[in-house]
Amino acid sequence: MKKLFALLLCVLMILPATSLAANEELTGKVVIYTSMYQFVIDMMDEAMAKEFPNLDVEFFYGGTGALQQKLAGEIETGKLGCDMMLVAEPAYSLELKEGGWLHPYVIENAADLLRFPYDEEGYWYPVRVCNMVLAYNPELNKPEDLPKTFEEFAYDPSLKGLISMGNPLTSGTTMASVAALSDLYGYEYFDALGKNNVMIESGSVALTKLETGECKAIMILEESVLKKRKEEGSKLSVIYPEDGVILIPSTVMTVAEDRSANMNAAACEAITDWLLSEAGQKFVLEGYMHSVFKGSTEIPFDSIDTEKLIESDIGVDWERTYKQRDEIQNAFQQSVTIAN
Repeated sequence: MKKLFALLLCVLMILPATSLAANEELTGKVVIYTSMYQFVIDMMDEAMAKEFPNLDVEFFYGGTGALQQKLAGEIETGKLGCDMMLVAEPAYSLELKEGGWLHPYVIENAADLLRFPYDEEGYWYPVRVCNMVLAYNPELNKPEDLPKTFEEFAYDPSLKGLISMGNPLTSGTTMASVAALSDLYGYEYFDALGKNNVMIESGSVALTKLETGECKAIMILEESVLKKRKEEGSKLSVIYPEDGVILIPSTVMTVAEDRSANMNAAACEAITDWLLSEAGQKFVLEGYMHSVFKGSTEIPFDSIDTEKLIESDIGVDWERTYKQRDEIQNAFQQSVTIAN
């Protein structure tokens, strides 16, 4: 009996140590390039310090365009300055995979876990889902006087000079959105935006113009409006376009070990697992973005059911967005940026 008690005591003492051993054993450094909001990075950084106590995780923030420019320079040297990337959309992941820059890691039960596209060979996975919508100021404008669709946003003459959107040359989510809209409506959509004098500017500037009345409607990520509503008590409201929203799964990738900054693939795989766990997805939701999990009923503050959004998703042809990126950007620039 005493021997049995001693054995049970040993097991109880060993169990907690075993549950933590995997992440405690991870050492060295991992550099992550990301276009996530800084406040989300800060939350994840703090959580990762506890989850991976002996691992030095360093985030490097930049907009999609700036990161791609930085990476283009590093690619010429044959080695990247990072070990992982959390980028805006899958098109860039397709490009890096084709170039042989990524490390494959097949997670368990991906088909059961994820409700958005992923690379079946394990080169990239969606981690967070952004949602491109329209927004307006209900204190200054009535819904019936505003566009109900992305099509009206571009073509309604009453909105001329009173609309704003991001720049697809620097924003990955805007690039994905204009690719989807040009698929749906043709490049004529860009001509309509140009003729309607759409303003090309950052989301923060567009939101300010919505508040002041300089804009009647803006094309913007849902999360930007939700964040402002919760943290500032703003009355700005989302319009979920009747011709569909544009869902953009942002991806995580691990750099091929021989081309990475710190050659720490095991740690990168563990971080991928954490990002695709309940613990990691919590920060996605707190960042006002949608979870990638199947069956998840949690939604960002003040949003609507993710499954309903999926049903109305216009969809993005990621292969076209990658292969025809220059063509799409040039068409937009000719019709919109140069025209204005």
